[in-house]
Amino acid sequence: MSAVISFVGRSNSGKTTLLESLIGELKRRGHSVAAIKHSVHDLELDHPGKDSWRFAEAGSDAVVLGSPKKVALIKRVDREATLEDLLKLIGDDYELILVEGFKDSNTTKIEVHREGLGGLVCSPKELFAVITDEPLNVPVPQFSFDQSVELVDLIEQRFLALAKV
Repeated sequence: MSAVISFVGRSNSGKTTLLESLIGELKRRGHSVAAIKHSVHDLELDHPGKDSWRFAEAGSDAVVLGSPKKVALIKRVDREATLEDLLKLIGDDYELILVEGFKDSNTTKIEVHREGLGGLVCSPKELFAVITDEPLNVPVPQFSFDQSVELVDLIEQRFLALAKV
């Protein structure tokens, strides 16, 4: 079963940049990793005139594109997908699934915090750790933005050590 960790925080706090760094370090250490990104904007992956776009325009409710190295699913939905929906879609083939967003989910959460952007978006009781550029009075491990190696050490100890047993 995949471990799931959500990275939450205010817009422009550095979540994407942090996740890029963590994914790189986890892959260097040999772990299988997937990522899920929540977006408040409409998603457009298809391009007018392309075959897949034409299938969707003709009325297909779902279009799957397959190539030698990638697969993509474009599916019309009548409601925003929940994190649980996306986790089912991504499957259980990964040791770790890193999620950007979904602050209201019941997953383990690490908050990315920047001084000057406002307070935490989650209660300290909900958090496993905080990445921050200022000391905070919260009872969880705190890391600076240049400590991604140390954060991966903690993630391995807490979530991935059990997967190796």
